[in-house]
Amino acid sequence: MKKIIEKIFSQPELKSKPPVFVDIGASEAIHPKWKRFAKYSICVAFDADERDFQFIEKEQSSFRKLYVYNSIALDKDSDRVKFYLTKSPYCSSTLEPDIEKLKPYIFSNLFEIDKIVEQKAAGLQNVLSRLNIEYIDWFKTDSQGIDLRLFKSINDNIRNNVLVAEFEPGIIDAYKNEDKFSDVLNYMTSNGFWMSDVVIKGIPRISWESLNSNFGGKTYKKLIKESLKKSPGWGEMTFINTFDDVSLGIREYLLGWLFSTFEKHYSFALVIAEKGLAKFNREIFDELKKISKNLIKKEVIKLKFAKSVFEKMRKIIKK
Repeated sequence: MKKIIEKIFSQPELKSKPPVFVDIGASEAIHPKWKRFAKYSICVAFDADERDFQFIEKEQSSFRKLYVYNSIALDKDSDRVKFYLTKSPYCSSTLEPDIEKLKPYIFSNLFEIDKIVEQKAAGLQNVLSRLNIEYIDWFKTDSQGIDLRLFKSINDNIRNNVLVAEFEPGIIDAYKNEDKFSDVLNYMTSNGFWMSDVVIKGIPRISWESLNSNFGGKTYKKLIKESLKKSPGWGEMTFINTFDDVSLGIREYLLGWLFSTFEKHYSFALVIAEKGLAKFNREIFDELKKISKNLIKKEVIKLKFAKSVFEKMRKIIKK
């Protein structure tokens, strides 16, 4: 795949307009899915900390250009925001935890509020405008309750042309007035995207108090937590553009094929290659089409169909 990646990024449409990735709730590590494309791409990352500056351009990074914005991303313009610091830093949010609704779950204590502070903040669209970024190809956010409103805050002409979007919304009520899993699903599938992947994460439904009163030992309680069946609590959702919008150009089709391929949706990548060939009559799409067909054939050779066949046989035998 290395040669075809280099060929795609050598196309004039991508040389003049490189991919743009946005990562809200970024950590020190680069998003694993972006590693193969990083050196060709621009990344805007939000990673709030206590340093006294608004954004920096990091010269030494895996990306062609990396901007780290050290503040909380918001769906509206504001330089400060109320922030709920919880017992676990991973549960801290601009939204107030819904302690009552969380009580039936084993991890409710992690959402207990230690204190409420004011944090540096910035409107997402305002940041993009300041950086003169007029498009996003891959959007990723884990913002503890405001994923969808952040995505919707982007200008229509940018949002509609996003190729891949990742969210991590809640299924249970963890925060007051949060964007839920169903909200994200309904909005995205109604606005030019299809859900390409979902990983449901969860937690046992037993209160912290009940666990403590019935079982002793810190280590044993951890083992219980990992042993019990988990009820769905939140989901990691990925959406890919449907490519039904006729305004999408050659660069979007090239990136759409590349992203779909690395997401292992070889069948959709084949569809994009076929549509790209018919629409633009560019030789590279014929090459991409052949690669997609070969990848699909390899999936058959790997006996990926076996599980489905065995399941059908099992049902027949049961009858």
